[in-house]
Amino acid sequence: MAENYTDPSGNTAQFRAFVDAPEPAGAAPAPSRLPLIAGVAVAAVVLVGLVAWLALG
Repeated sequence: MAENYTDPSGNTAQFRAFVDAPEPAGAAPAPSRLPLIAGVAVAAVVLVGLVAWLALG
């Protein structure tokens, strides 16, 4: 190992500053996926109904 090796993780003060840094103010929560799931469920029910109607009709 070289004699002038420096730790790539920095020092303790830099690490603590990174950990204690506040979250960005613009971070919004992820949108709800419930409408997407409900839409896919309705489409699946309609598709199964259509297939059953064609098979029995």
